[in-house]
Amino acid sequence: MSFDPLAFHERAVRTPSHESVDGMRDLLVGTLDENGADPRVDGAGNVLASTGEGDFHLVLNTHLDTVPPHVPFSRDGDTVRGRGACDAKGPLATLVDAFLAADPDYRLTLAVTPDEETTSAGADALSLDGDAYIVGEPTGLDVCTAARGRFEGAVTIRGEAGHAAHPESGVNAVAGAEGVLRALRTFDAEHGPGTHDQLGGPTLTPTGIAGGEAINQIPAACRVDVDRRSVPPETAEGFETALNDHLAATAPDVDATFALTERETPFLEAFATDPDDSLVAAFEGAGAGDVRPFGAATEASYFAPAPTVVFGPGVLSDEVGPVAHAEREYVSRAEVEEAATILGDVLAAF
Repeated sequence: MSFDPLAFHERAVRTPSHESVDGMRDLLVGTLDENGADPRVDGAGNVLASTGEGDFHLVLNTHLDTVPPHVPFSRDGDTVRGRGACDAKGPLATLVDAFLAADPDYRLTLAVTPDEETTSAGADALSLDGDAYIVGEPTGLDVCTAARGRFEGAVTIRGEAGHAAHPESGVNAVAGAEGVLRALRTFDAEHGPGTHDQLGGPTLTPTGIAGGEAINQIPAACRVDVDRRSVPPETAEGFETALNDHLAATAPDVDATFALTERETPFLEAFATDPDDSLVAAFEGAGAGDVRPFGAATEASYFAPAPTVVFGPGVLSDEVGPVAHAEREYVSRAEVEEAATILGDVLAAF
């Protein structure tokens, strides 16, 4: 059969995958099977297919799932709208097209994960030993060689309850948040990883605060939620340790400790590929856009330090506002076709 990426993309956007990816997985497996690709589904729900032989192993990756709510498919001329149009069913259509058209003298694997938007359990279960990876995400056809990681957690402040009429009778955990917030502002200058040549500096942002049981009671506990966007070489474990050391040094009068949010899979850490790597050069030679960092965390971090680039049609945001994850999510059909052509040329270059 002849694969049509635009027809597949339309079917994919019409297929809800915000609560369950079963329908999208069936569509992908059926499409690959119809085109002779012999797909399989592993125990973690990943869809895998391979072709070619050789010492070099190139992996094509993206994901099946989308964020809620489902946004129905619509089309206005060249523009396709709907949930997943660009994140990441547009990139998926281009990767499938390039994979099915390839005749490589190396090993080529398509690996599509089921839960990138949530736990990344699929990516965590992959053991592909690839020499290089291409991750499909909306980059506007630019070649993205790095991305910040994303960690999250909370600082727990412990005090002692007392009557608000006698503030001295207790230890006010909410008041202790002053020292914690001050410590968060100074952390990177004193204990941070520094500035990365592609990504710049990290960010550390308090995003929520909660504490107290009654208005007339000295609060015994307070929690400050923290969002961390990391840069290499910082790891999640290293960040947790360093922030606790910093809290102890800069807020010694506050009983405060930081803990990462518990999760079954590793956090999406920062990754960076040398912009002069041959994989990047192949994209430049195929007519891709600028070489730059990607604006969001991705499963690319599970594949680094192997050379990894993020590439695909569509954008995270435009001059109007958010696109991916937004109600107005869209992608250009012409850009989907151009991305498929670029990817085909990249695979041929290897």
